[in-house]
Amino acid sequence: MRAKIFKSWDRVRASFWFLPVVMAGGAVALAFVTVALDASLTDWFQRSWGWTFTGGAAGAGAVLGTVAGSMITIAGVVFSMTLVALSLASSQLGPRLLHSFMRDTTTQVVLGTFVATFLYCLLVLRTLRHAEEVLFVPHLSVSLGVVFAVASVGVLIYFIHHVSVSIQANEVAARMGGELIKGIDRLFPEQIGRGAPRIPAEPPDAGFLSAFDLEAHPIDAVGDGYLQFIDADVLLASAMEEDVVLRLERGPGHYVVADRPLVLVWPGNRVTDQLTAQIHAAFTLGNQRSPRQDIECSVNQLVEIAVRALSPGVNDPFTAMACVDHLGSALSRLAQRDMPSPYRHDAQDQLRLITPAVTFAMITDAAFNQIRQYGRTSAAVTIRLLETIAVVAESAHRAEDRAALQRHAEMISRGAGKGLPEIEDRREVGERYQAAIQLLREPEGPSE
Repeated sequence: MRAKIFKSWDRVRASFWFLPVVMAGGAVALAFVTVALDASLTDWFQRSWGWTFTGGAAGAGAVLGTVAGSMITIAGVVFSMTLVALSLASSQLGPRLLHSFMRDTTTQVVLGTFVATFLYCLLVLRTLRHAEEVLFVPHLSVSLGVVFAVASVGVLIYFIHHVSVSIQANEVAARMGGELIKGIDRLFPEQIGRGAPRIPAEPPDAGFLSAFDLEAHPIDAVGDGYLQFIDADVLLASAMEEDVVLRLERGPGHYVVADRPLVLVWPGNRVTDQLTAQIHAAFTLGNQRSPRQDIECSVNQLVEIAVRALSPGVNDPFTAMACVDHLGSALSRLAQRDMPSPYRHDAQDQLRLITPAVTFAMITDAAFNQIRQYGRTSAAVTIRLLETIAVVAESAHRAEDRAALQRHAEMISRGAGKGLPEIEDRREVGERYQAAIQLLREPEGPSE
């Protein structure tokens, strides 16, 4: 159930219709409330502050009609500006960033503001009565409509500024870097709770692993797509209920093929239809990767911006270097966090769940490989990569993390030797390489 809720909420959260519909519904309710209370409240407000609308029915109709017409026109302009911004971001920075742009709360609130103001004025307008025997002018409601119109002008000015800033390459890189750091804080917290022990658990003995491979029964996937969310709590509870051990064959971000093993259950003779249904319900598949549990997805977004900037058609090494800087910030934080153990135990310290391991080396490969491959002919990008490795080295205390960084420094140095024709460029790269290697070979500091 949690997996389905997550998928539905993520889809709604990244839509342009949900928040505007909610705000429009609030405007409809507000219109009925203000009109219903208008007769008693208008005189009180006029006596207290004297700011409410005091014109007749004709004037109120003209004001509301003008506001409603202008709001729906501006709403169309805002939709057009949003689509233009999405087109520019898709063509210049990468289509996979559209999901992040569509999750932008500011754009959704702006769209909702104009639609809500239009509906409010339209509903108040219908309550005006011009008959001679009955005259009703909702003074307070008309005044609120004018207030909403003035606020909408400020929202429009801010939206123009927001769009102009949001499509700048450095701003996009900074936003993606911030999301990556938030993902690291969420998936690799400084204080790890019961679900993943801070000190990695020891792996089972070789005899159990051999028996597991021989006696485990596979549960196949029921569909194709990228694995977006895994409800580990449901899997752990199901394993305890059936007294089995589960090993996940695919982790978040992996592509799943239907009728291929998704989970292995040991012992295999305890597999039931109920357990199979529970396991399937704990997985969410989609057409694209999601950063919710997949840290590499956020890394790939920054890498995509950098790789596009390094293409011959764009040739923008400064954007690529900005992406490398943000990747360095994220890796520096990741190097100081303990990697969660792939072995999950219940309250009785009984092994119940084996998950795919996530290591610092894997994230480093995702961050540096493609930028190194496409940037080997750019001295500036190559130098920035080595400088970033030196920065991350100051935070890396585990031997395996330092070995991963050293491996990338060596590959970057070899690539520069073949890709840079100028001797001075190669010499400067060599100096940065030696500085990074010296930091990586220094005695390890105490782990925090």
